[in-house]
Amino acid sequence: MAQSRTQRLEAEIQRVLAALLLRELKDPRVGKVTITAVSLAPDLRNARVFFTPFAASNPPEEVRRALTHAAGFLRGELGRRLALRYAPRLEFVFDESIAGAARLTGLIAEAVARDAAAGAPAPAPGPAAPAGPAGGTDPQR
Repeated sequence: MAQSRTQRLEAEIQRVLAALLLRELKDPRVGKVTITAVSLAPDLRNARVFFTPFAASNPPEEVRRALTHAAGFLRGELGRRLALRYAPRLEFVFDESIAGAARLTGLIAEAVARDAAAGAPAPAPGPAAPAGPAGGTDPQR
């Protein structure tokens, strides 16, 4: 039961932080940021916030520094909007899973293109269909 409460709180923190970053935070270093996940400590005092810059002109490290600089404001607003007695301390972490997934997709596309250029046959999508109808009669005759 405690885990479901933690998961609900993580989802609410993610939702509120996303809205705050979109509407309230005016730092140009942040730009458009997607909050991909929030992980709360078991004592609910610390929250690790995973983010990905969306079409940002700033490098992720600079965005992280800007978010860390705004952490006090975000923490206060988070506590007010969720009516928390103790708002968790926010730690921002660049989520590398999106970049890793894009890199793997690129590698797969490159391998497929290389196979196509070499003339390798494409793998069949499933089991082969039977050659003709059962019963031995051919509908073409």
